[in-house]
Formats: sequence, structure tokens, C-alpha cells
Amino acid sequence: MRVDGKRVKSSHRLEPGQVVRVPPLATGDASPVERAGPRAPRPNPALARLGEDLRRRVLHRDDWLIVLDKPAGLAVQGGTDTTLHLDAALDELRFGSEERPRLVHRLDKDTSGVLVLARTQRAAAKLASLFRGRDVHKLYWAAVVGLPQPLSGRIDLALSKRPGQSGERVRPDQEEGQRAITYYRTVEHAGRKASWLALRPETGRTHQLRAHCAALGTPILGDGKYGGADAFLPGKEVSRQLHLHARAIELPHPAGKTLRVAAPLPPHMVATWKFLGFSVSAGPASREEFEF
Repeated sequence: MRVDGKRVKSSHRLEPGQVVRVPPLATGDASPVERAGPRAPRPNPALARLGEDLRRRVLHRDDWLIVLDKPAGLAVQGGTDTTLHLDAALDELRFGSEERPRLVHRLDKDTSGVLVLARTQRAAAKLASLFRGRDVHKLYWAAVVGLPQPLSGRIDLALSKRPGQSGERVRPDQEEGQRAITYYRTVEHAGRKASWLALRPETGRTHQLRAHCAALGTPILGDGKYGGADAFLPGKEVSRQLHLHARAIELPHPAGKTLRVAAPLPPHMVATWKFLGFSVSAGPASREEFEF
């Protein structure tokens, strides 16, 4: 809008005798720029690189779903200070499909390993129902500081969410918390210094495995949030990253078969396994790995 030939804001107060000019409304005689429509979003090089990396990390793909090996350090969804995340890159994983893949469950940012995506709305509904029930079996591997006693067992410890200085965290709360159950087994150990645990959560609470391992007296290696200084080994030979890996998943496929997919250990955990003398081989997961 212009008043007396000058552009003014809509809040401008008019006075008697001023000449007001309002630009004409758009008609069918649009300019070439207008006919071209809205500009395409600018390419995001970082997002394109992430998409390329994720496509290389596909462990399984069919008409229903995709199973990814999520890298440690990649958030599944965005937040206040997180703009580059898996959810933003899902268009890069269409593989010719008309529909954008959908998230049906999550992994913590610093946890690596198997993550399932639905390729269609129909698949998302079926998979979401499976994850809500107890039809999906998950297997995690972790390096922990110390040696658990007993070497294998069942942790039944309720957890409740509490805000903290380092963001959301959970704590044991048998009175008001949500029931949380984890089965664990010591696969190998380096004396009493560190152990390789297989973990099978029966429930899916926030930070459940991290809180349960800390409550067991063997915090996950690199998990300062729940283990404090006790979650780190002395020296510089072992990475300070979180050593928690979603090793494998087994679920009833929507097409009517059982699907079992495993992810290899990430580089920082491979290095730690070698340093501690653990067996590094991590081929396909067997059904027996879930039975403890």
C-alpha cells in the first residue's frame, strides 16, 4: 500500500486529503514469475550426504518396510538444536515409492543399530500395532564397566521420568514408576574390568537399558549420564562414546513371515571389542541369540 506515493505499513494512520493506492489483485494475466509457481527449496548438501549414507546402510528392504543400520550420533527426530536428523532425510529413502517412509519406533541419538521404517501408511499401522504389543523381539549388545553379579538374570525395576540438568532422564521408582523388565546375559568379560552384555528388553521405557545397567552396578561404557565417572575406563585406548548397539530385531512380517535382521557393530565398538579381547565376529543373528 502507498500513501502520497510512499510505501507505508498497514498500521499507518491516514489523514484527510491523502492519496491512497492499493496494488491491484492478481488476475489470470500473471507474470512469467507468477506462472512458474513457488520456488523449489534450496538443495541441502548436508541432507543429501546423509541420504547417501543412509541408503548404504539399508540392511533389508521390501514393499512393506526398510530396516536401517542407524549410525551412532544421529538423532531420529529433530529438536531445539537438532536440524539434521533421520526424520528430515526420509524422502531420501523412498526408492521410487510414492509414499514417504514413516518412523514406527525410535533409538536414542547415541545408540546405533537396527531401526525399522514403514514404507506405506498401511504398513505403518500394522507395524505400530506390533511394536505396541510383545510381538517384536529386540536384542542389544553393550559393553559395560565391571562384571555383573549374577552373570545373567532378569531386572524388574520400575522407572519414572525426571527432568535434569542434562535433559530428560529416568530413575528407579518402584512406587510411581512404569514397570520395566530387561533380561541380560554376560557373553564375555575382561576380568572384572569390563563385560560384553546381551540385553533383551521386555518393555520399552525411555533409557531403560541404560538405567537398568547402571542399577546393576555395571553402567554402559561411555554413559556418563547414568554412570557418571564410573562409566569410563582409564586411558585413551577406549572411546568415550556410548557403547550400546541395537544388534538385531525379530518380528512377524506384515506379509506373513518372520523377519530377523542384524546390524554389525559400529567402528568405535569394534575397536573396544578388540582392545578388551572380545570376539569381533558379528554375522547374521540366530534365533538362539534371543533366548535367554
